[in-house]
Amino acid sequence: MNTNTKRFDRRQILKAAGGLSIMAFGASMSPMAFAAWNKTAFEAKSLSDVYGALGAGSPSNSGDVQIIASDIAENGAVVPIQAVSKLANTEQISILVEKNPSALVCLFNLTADVLPEVTTRIKMGQTSNVTVLVKAGGKYYTATKEIKVTLGGCGG
Repeated sequence: MNTNTKRFDRRQILKAAGGLSIMAFGASMSPMAFAAWNKTAFEAKSLSDVYGALGAGSPSNSGDVQIIASDIAENGAVVPIQAVSKLANTEQISILVEKNPSALVCLFNLTADVLPEVTTRIKMGQTSNVTVLVKAGGKYYTATKEIKVTLGGCGG
């Protein structure tokens, strides 16, 4: 074997393959994955500011919007929550925490092919009202539930 010939070792091959994989993944992403981020809404401090940034105005309370979560969260860093909309033509589901530094925690844009329910884990700094804001048929609807955050995870 010629000692002047540069040999590729396994690390170099894996590094090159990894770079190509990342480039291929980026090229295959749909444009929807890179949709505009509503910076104003995510930086808003109050619920009314979030509503304004999203164009929700004064949303109506609705029994067709449900929040499924425990009344008490023993760890505010990981609060499981499910938001369900029974409204026809649900386009968007957002979760807001009234007393968090930024009220809008997450926002999901949905298509007609998606079941209008989301399950996630949110972070809460303290006991607060949690509001689910649903956009359906161009109108906005809400449901609110208080979730108590305990200190030290002792449940009381």
